Order: sequence, then C-alpha cells, then structure tokens
Amino acid sequence: MTLHFKWLSDSLAAAGQIAPADVAAIAAHGFKTVINNRPDGEGGPAQPTSAELQSAALAAGLAYVHIPVVSGQLTAEQVVEMANTLHAAATPVFAFCRSGARTEHLFTLATQHG
Repeated sequence: MTLHFKWLSDSLAAAGQIAPADVAAIAAHGFKTVINNRPDGEGGPAQPTSAELQSAALAAGLAYVHIPVVSGQLTAEQVVEMANTLHAAATPVFAFCRSGARTEHLFTLATQHG
C-alpha cells in the first residue's frame, strides 16, 4: 500500500483518511504518533472509528490522539489541544482528517498559538 502524506514541518505530516490496515505502513515510515482530527461517523459507516484506529496504532507501537474537528467549526480549545499535543508528542507525527486540509489548518493555528 502506498502511503500518501504531506510534510507540514520537520516533525509533522498531514494526510487524508486512513484505515486500520494503513497503520503498519505509518509505523514503517518511522512515525511515532498518530493524531486523528476527524469526528467519528462523519464519512458514514465505511469510515473507521477512532477506537478501531487507536487499537491499530497501539498494536503498532504508536501513540494515538483523537482531536475531532467538525469541518468549518474549529474551536480555540481544539487549537490549544493540538498545540499541547504537538509539544508533548513523540515525533514525527502523522495527523489526518478527511482530506488533510482541516489538519493543515489546525496545525497552522496551533503553531501560531504557542
């Protein structure tokens, strides 16, 4: 499987939706933390749940954080949570949402925050 992602910094890459089966490739690329910025159920029943993705991440030895952001409804609290998570996370970090755009926007605001 080919893993598609975009580096936003030296320590964080953004991507679109992943599946539990993708987590082994994420770990093989050297990532240490996965951040899920997508709310459960947003993409319907075919979208893997955060619990499924967390299970796969932990099984692969990766840290996992869920900061669900509804598209167009980003809050100041989520920006702070992302900033704090990025400050404490083992790097490099692989963060995702539906397309990667929400994650990129959240990352930009989080890095400006702190």
